[in-house]
Parts: sequence; C-alpha cells; structure tokens
Amino acid sequence: MDNMQARRIQVGDFRMDADEKEAILDVINGGRISEWQKTKEFEKVFANYIGTKHCLAVSSGTSALILGLLALFYDDRFPKARKGAKIITSPVTYISTASAIVLSGYEPVFVDIDEKTFKLKTEEVRNAIEQHGPGNVAGILPVHLMGYPNDLDELIEIANEYDLFVFEDSAQAHGSLYKGKRTGSLGLLSDFSFYIAHNIQAGEMGCITTNDGRLYRLMKQLKANGRACNCILCTRSKGECPGIKKYDGMGDYDPRFTHEYITYNFKVTEFTSALALSQMKKAEWIFQSRSKNVKYLTEQMKQFDHIFSLPPYDPDVSYLAYTLIIKPGSHVDRKNLRKALEDHGIETRPLFGCIPTQQPAFSYLKSQYEGRLPVADYIGSHAFYIGCHQYMEKTDLDYILDVFSDILKQNRD
Repeated sequence: MDNMQARRIQVGDFRMDADEKEAILDVINGGRISEWQKTKEFEKVFANYIGTKHCLAVSSGTSALILGLLALFYDDRFPKARKGAKIITSPVTYISTASAIVLSGYEPVFVDIDEKTFKLKTEEVRNAIEQHGPGNVAGILPVHLMGYPNDLDELIEIANEYDLFVFEDSAQAHGSLYKGKRTGSLGLLSDFSFYIAHNIQAGEMGCITTNDGRLYRLMKQLKANGRACNCILCTRSKGECPGIKKYDGMGDYDPRFTHEYITYNFKVTEFTSALALSQMKKAEWIFQSRSKNVKYLTEQMKQFDHIFSLPPYDPDVSYLAYTLIIKPGSHVDRKNLRKALEDHGIETRPLFGCIPTQQPAFSYLKSQYEGRLPVADYIGSHAFYIGCHQYMEKTDLDYILDVFSDILKQNRD
C-alpha cells in the first residue's frame, strides 16, 4: 500500500460537460433566471420518465416533502391529514423526512426496517396503525433508501384498508423499478431530490410527482406563497389565468400578489432546472453505470462477507451509493475504518443514524423508542457508504478493493 498512488474517490461527483455548459448559457442568453421555460420543460421530461401525469419542481427534496404534506392538509378530500395526525415512516433516512413531517404539523411514527434493503417491515406498519388507532394515522411515508424500493403493493393495500395516503420518499431512487414501474409513480405523491451526490444532479433542487391533478394545481399555488395564480408561465395578460377567472369582478388586483394560503416560497431558478434537464439526457447511462459498479464491487467484496453485510445487487435498483454494514462480532470499528478509508482518499459517510434514538434533534422521542427498533439502531451505528457513481472507473473500484484489503489485513494483524 505504501507505494500505491493515493487518489480522491468521492461519494458523488458532478462534471460540467458540454451539455451542462450549453444549458447554463441558454439561461443566461434567455435573460430570465427565475423559473420559466426550462423549469416547465424539465417537469414534463421528468414526469414522463417516472410515469406520472404531473411533476412540480421545487427548491429541494426537503421542500418537496413539506409541500406535499401541506397540500394534503389543505385538500379537504383528506380529512385525516390534520394537525397532529400521525404519519408512519422509516427511522433510518436523511433527517429531512422526519423533519418535514414535524414542520408540517404532523407527528412521525417510526417502525423497524429490513436489515438488507432498509424497507419498512409491512407487518410492523400494520401493528403501528392498530396501536395508535386507525383514526389517528393519516398516511404512510416509505423511504426508498439508497435506491431500494419498499414493498409498495403491500403498503398500498394496507393504506387502502385503513383509508390512508402513501407518500413515497424517492429522494434517493431516481429510476428504480418496482415490478416494472418507476418508484415515485405508485403512491399518491412522491418527492425527489437532485442534490449534488444524488443520481440525477442539479446542486440543490427537488420535485414532487403525482397523478392527482387537483393536488398538483394546489401545490403550484402552495410552492409560491399560496398565491391565487397557479401557473408558471402566467397567462394573466390573456385573461386565461385561473386566479383572474376565480376573482373576476372583485376589482383591480394581481393574482400573483393575492394569496389564498399561508405557506412558503419553494420556487426554483432556471439554472437548476437547466442542469437537471441536461442530466436527464444521461439518466439511463447514469443508472447503468452505477449498477455496473455495484455489481463489480459486490462480486469482489465477497472476500470480506464475514466482516460486512454487502448490498444486495438488483439490476432494477438505481443505486445512490455502496452501503456496507459491519457484522456483529467482526471486531471492526466503524469510526476507525472510515478514518482509514478517508486517509487513503476514499470518502465515506455514516448511514444517517436511527432518528428517534440517535439523532439529537429528536432526542425527545428517545425514551419512547428505546429497544423498539433493533435493526434501525444497529444499522444507524454500524452502516456506512462509499461512492458507486457514474464517473468511477475500474481502476477506482480496484483501488477501493486494494485499500479495503490492506486496512482489514492490518486489523487482523
């Protein structure tokens, strides 16, 4: 290892290729940087890719979560979606999933997860509904962590039985397939994130997908401070704007500055929409490249399967990263291992932590969940991930394998 040339292998990478540069120049030359034609075009392309009727671009994946949850609260078709209602979700996810639930006025309920694919245990979902009372639970928010889909057929069946909504958190699952359909197309709503380390990248951006036209129109208003006008390319000059039609005869007013709801500004810029749009041209290449890298790593990492639980390979999964779980009794310390990998230029990240028991922001729930989420607790303290992104070459993968071999050999010695 001493004579091995160190390199930097990041969890995610973004490269400003010709397509991205041209997209940015188009925005500059167009003279409009707030959301406009590029945003509208991206929404059409992404909805078509996922397989939904509608897509709405917003400022981040967190914004998408909050926007969708607020829309359910404001839509009178969902009377259970009231302040204080409970939403069942995963304890192991990026914290914005749980934070969005709280910030939108709901209460998160955490159930344990599968130890390999991190999906919700459906029987525990049902038990949680019964425990908290079906009338007090509004919905289920499964997280397709690291690209692995949840058992959506079962969750939707449970939701229908108890009159709940299913809101997919697909922030890390752009392109993953569940029984031939894209994640993000099966629930009532779904959020996506285009953060820099994710499969489709725009720096900071998100979106929400749905087949429900009424929710879609409502969310268009809510993402723009609840204004009466819900169009991106406003047609008020032609007298066709829905806001103008709704308040016709009420005097001199502008629907962009007449507000029907108390909410937020989640609009995007044309720059981020343009970057995301250019990335969509590469979506299949990104998917296949990450899949190939995960397959190769897993085949080669089998030599360490006595130490790590390796990520199951599935060609239908759009992988965010390469996740490893240190097995019980292996005597490998996660903190020391991550430091050793970082010292050799391999970026790592812990797998978020179990939210109600290991995240300080949710410490008020710790006593309530202590001992009730054994898998999540273990994964939260023993799992970590490295990159598998599309710009990694075989030499990078082999370097990772050599570094692991050297570090683990030293650990044995």
